[in-house]
Amino acid sequence: MDIKEFIRRMPKVELHVHLEGSIHPQTLLKLAERNNVTLPVQTLDGLKDWYQFTGFDHFVEVYLSICNCIRNADDMELITSEFIKDRADQNIKYSEVIFTPYTHLTHISMDDQLAAINRARRMGEEKYGVKINMAPDISREMRPVENSFLVADWAARNHNNGIVSLGLGGPEVGNPPEVFTSTFNRIVASGLPATPHAGETEGPLSIWGAIKSLRAVRIGHGVRCLEDPSLVVYLREHKIPLEVCPSSNVCLKVVPNMAAHPLPRLLEEGLIITLNSDDPAMFNTTLTDEYLHVNETFGLDEKQIRKLLLNAVDVCLLPENEKSRLRETIQNGLDQLQKELS
Repeated sequence: MDIKEFIRRMPKVELHVHLEGSIHPQTLLKLAERNNVTLPVQTLDGLKDWYQFTGFDHFVEVYLSICNCIRNADDMELITSEFIKDRADQNIKYSEVIFTPYTHLTHISMDDQLAAINRARRMGEEKYGVKINMAPDISREMRPVENSFLVADWAARNHNNGIVSLGLGGPEVGNPPEVFTSTFNRIVASGLPATPHAGETEGPLSIWGAIKSLRAVRIGHGVRCLEDPSLVVYLREHKIPLEVCPSSNVCLKVVPNMAAHPLPRLLEEGLIITLNSDDPAMFNTTLTDEYLHVNETFGLDEKQIRKLLLNAVDVCLLPENEKSRLRETIQNGLDQLQKELS
């Protein structure tokens, strides 16, 4: 069987992908022009150079410049609609999509942001059979911390309106998860799960904080857990999944190259791993590319590829009845594809 063709065509699920980091380069230039936002570059080739990150701080600087180009609800609906079309093109049946509503609050209310996203969500299901849910996050740099209550309470109120979790993003260094304990107490008490980033540019203490203080049900990235064997044991025993994003880790200098990525060790440790693209437009990747990379670099075979994919189904935040239907759809699609390619 042609494993690469299998990967390209297989039905997929993704749990860690940022809406703002998925904007097509040509769409970003269009948004900047129509909203009179001056970017440091004005061409597609310029954007490719702009997206050569020197580290996480540089990445955040570029990311905020991209967010500044989104100025109204129509912009939000456009980027979400294009995102969903990309999902359909890759046969990604379900995604949990991160976005940062507070960043856009100067220009668009959070209710208007979600209404625009939900219009695109409905279109995606009707036109493409693609489902997405949203996982808004707050930035670790937000001060005073009480400002984050606005986002947390809003997310909790919209738990059944397309929102499935609340995350924590932004620079880890100097911004430990514990700072936001009170924020996440609010959402966990409401029944909304916590899905913070941790263990990307900081080590195991960041992951411990996300688990103990924020009560994370999944960890965004988490690749540096390997630096603490007791943490690896805890993650394994408590079945806390990691949302691993290999190309992102390479682009942001978490690891020097793909061959050095700890994915094989994470799998050897028996951890629950899902594969994700993070900010695909910024890292010149797709979810399909991520699966191709791990096949090419680490020799992951069809059985291992299936396992990564079904992990994402198992740990997604859909209600159990919807999750069962998704698993059946994915499993049937994989089995049919295997027959066609055998």
